Amino acid sequence: MNSKNLLMMVEIAIFAAIGIILDKLTFSLWPQGGSISLVMVPIVIMAFRWGTVAGLVTGLLIGTMNAMFGGFILTPLQGFIDYFFAFTVVGLAGLLRPLVTRAQTASEKALYITIGTIIGGLIRYVAHAIAGYVFFSEYAGDQNPLIYTIVYNGSYMVPAIILTAAIVSLLMTKAPKLLEPKKR
Repeated sequence: MNSKNLLMMVEIAIFAAIGIILDKLTFSLWPQGGSISLVMVPIVIMAFRWGTVAGLVTGLLIGTMNAMFGGFILTPLQGFIDYFFAFTVVGLAGLLRPLVTRAQTASEKALYITIGTIIGGLIRYVAHAIAGYVFFSEYAGDQNPLIYTIVYNGSYMVPAIILTAAIVSLLMTKAPKLLEPKKR
């Protein structure tokens, strides 16, 4: 194993741990779950720093640890969707890494980072909405369960996506070395 791969794996572990800490420092909105947190920030940073695979692995580790340390799991499928899948797909933000690294200006970088973050965040939002519709529709009462889950999950996911995009864009445009894995 070369030192670059080892460094990437160490950073994945560190950023996953940071993600768990950030997830515990949340602004909870609803008693049934869902909170505005910065848990996606380390996933997105890793996705833009090392690429999509590193982002996916970081997200998978965070989702796994969330499930282990207090996840609300009704069935294996719901647990998979809400934790393992939902957090992993945030790493898809890294699909825009080539555009970010080739960007000529800070505003261009920020635009691609924002778009990538929105892509990863929206797929996570869809995953939570699907799990909500399938497994938590009894909370909708007399409302349409699909509309209910879209609004419910959107109430915390949309602000979390916006915050993540703003923070990561700011970090990576003000400290562009974050985008460059250390070469050793």
